[in-house]
Amino acid sequence: MVNISPAKLKDLLIKEGIIEAGLFEEIQKEAQLKKQNLIDILISRGIVNRDYLYLLLARYFGVNRVNFSLMRINEKVIQSLPEDVAKVRHVVVFAQEADGTFDVAMADPTDLEAIDFLTLRLGNKIKPFLATDEDLNRGFAFYGRESTESFKKLIEESIKESLRSKAKARLEEAALDLPIVAIVDNLLSYGLAIRASDIHIEILEDTILVRFRIDGILHEITRMPKEIQPAIIARIKLLASLRLDEHTHPQDGRFRYRVSDMLVDVRVSIIPTFYGEKAEMRLLSAAQKPLSFSELGMTDYVRKLIEASTGKTYGMILVCGPTGAGKTTTLYSIMNVLNRPEVNIISIEDPIEYDMRYINQIQINPAAGITFASGLRSILRQDPDVIMVGEIRDSETANISVQSALTGHLVLSSLHTIDAPAAVPRLIDMGVPPFLVAAVLNVVTAQRLARKIHSECIESYVPSSEVLNLVKIQLKELNLDPAQVKIPSIFYRGKGCPACNYTGYLGRIGLFEVLDINENIRRLIIGSHFSLDVLKKEAQSEGMITMFEDGLKKIELGLTTIEEVLRVIRE
Repeated sequence: MVNISPAKLKDLLIKEGIIEAGLFEEIQKEAQLKKQNLIDILISRGIVNRDYLYLLLARYFGVNRVNFSLMRINEKVIQSLPEDVAKVRHVVVFAQEADGTFDVAMADPTDLEAIDFLTLRLGNKIKPFLATDEDLNRGFAFYGRESTESFKKLIEESIKESLRSKAKARLEEAALDLPIVAIVDNLLSYGLAIRASDIHIEILEDTILVRFRIDGILHEITRMPKEIQPAIIARIKLLASLRLDEHTHPQDGRFRYRVSDMLVDVRVSIIPTFYGEKAEMRLLSAAQKPLSFSELGMTDYVRKLIEASTGKTYGMILVCGPTGAGKTTTLYSIMNVLNRPEVNIISIEDPIEYDMRYINQIQINPAAGITFASGLRSILRQDPDVIMVGEIRDSETANISVQSALTGHLVLSSLHTIDAPAAVPRLIDMGVPPFLVAAVLNVVTAQRLARKIHSECIESYVPSSEVLNLVKIQLKELNLDPAQVKIPSIFYRGKGCPACNYTGYLGRIGLFEVLDINENIRRLIIGSHFSLDVLKKEAQSEGMITMFEDGLKKIELGLTTIEEVLRVIRE
């Protein structure tokens, strides 16, 4: 992270007219209380744009600002420094000048110890550049191809060693067998290296199939002999403190894993299937910081509606979408905005995905009698200002949440619906009377996650008539007039390169749709002629931008492709 004192940062921002002294000091106190980075809070609060801030910091330090969305990375030069060293030092060696000087992207270009280390390690002069975490992650992605080759060799060697070793009579012994330990460690390390969010270990009739979910898409990674399946599952159970002798019931657990300087929480689910137990591991960075609304992909229109709702002291904010749409990430970002010393925030989650300082987080535990409904009742006796309910799954939870919102609490929660307007009839179907739905809802947002075009290999093209027809058909399905919606004349796509594993995509961005519950919408909800179709038409006439329209804007900006937008909005 950039090494600049709060006093110097304050002077810099005040000089640029970005912030007033009083507000800066307030945010500085907030950063100290939360033990968060001051720059991260300034960005998440929307005080300053990340790119502009880093441009100012680069000028202040007298270095250039690296931007890998505009600059090329030399694939040979980056290999001058091993991946583990680069990640520990938070640097990327991306080019070499004619005199031999290495251009190095650094999180902290004032880190003289790191510069001296690199000078000795690389045997030449170092020219530091200021880089954001995003730029460094783009650089780290270039190590992917080498990581793939190393991973395959290590897995093959560990499998051979495991099959050669004497069969273990007890699962406890098998789980501690060094080759089995190495296989699981390499799966986790490689998954983190290539930005996998989930690792699936599936048991087929004659083999073990390993698949990683990367940017929302499952990819087959490797296959292993079925003979080692019991030992691998036992190893994962041992790490997650699960019962090794239980094979007929699902089990859930978690453990913390460290690779280099990265600490990761691994959420584990084991279920019995026809050919054996299947394991799923969700990888969650223990150091993950809540993203700002703009970093989530929210446009100014969406951001302003959400911010207006967070300014209210009661009511309900709902985030909707299918599993894996990023709902929890959005809820955490909203909680981060609300997380102030004078606000008592309590959440009840299943599971707790990220640890947030000064937020009282409760883990669902049915065995101990802690469900969303029972937990909510207990929370109300803790004098909360803000309540976050991980998910509204049933009628009891829905009604208690609504009552909480009616009695002076701001309630945040998620709901499984296909779009924002569908949340209203969903709550009514759960037994919440329409007049209460109209009374408590402040805003409903629906979202999907679309893969981002890899900026290193982006190219533009003129869409064919077939593609444009698909866009028009989708607009008609949404009851939108194609003549009233701006369709981009130029589309973008990724050509594919080693850094993105030739997919053309790297990372994901949110597509959003926000239903603002104003007086007209409230009257419609409690009216005798209410229907979902009528609600959608009214919302669109009130200016609601659908997810597809939001996607078209991001296509125009070169952030994603038409194929991705069509894929995710049909989920």
